[in-house]
Amino acid sequence: MVEKLDEAARTALADALPDWTLDGEHLKRSYRFKDFNQAWGFMARVALLAEAQDHHPEWFNVYNRVEIALTTHDAGGLSARDVKLAKAIDALA
Repeated sequence: MVEKLDEAARTALADALPDWTLDGEHLKRSYRFKDFNQAWGFMARVALLAEAQDHHPEWFNVYNRVEIALTTHDAGGLSARDVKLAKAIDALA
């Protein structure tokens, strides 16, 4: 079973993932691209990462904007899997 992050790890998220916000049991980030094509391409690359990690984001797309929310349902909240995927997504952006 995947474990939820403890309070110290949650506090450290601000330094580890400065562009992400903590919203309850979700890590969230919004991205804006030049156009829909760039946004869709980014989503395709994230999808490949997510599938490889067997950890899939909640996301929303309108034209050039992509909003991502990460949480680990099996843990009932944030886990190290969310942090790992967020860092990988940042590397793509």
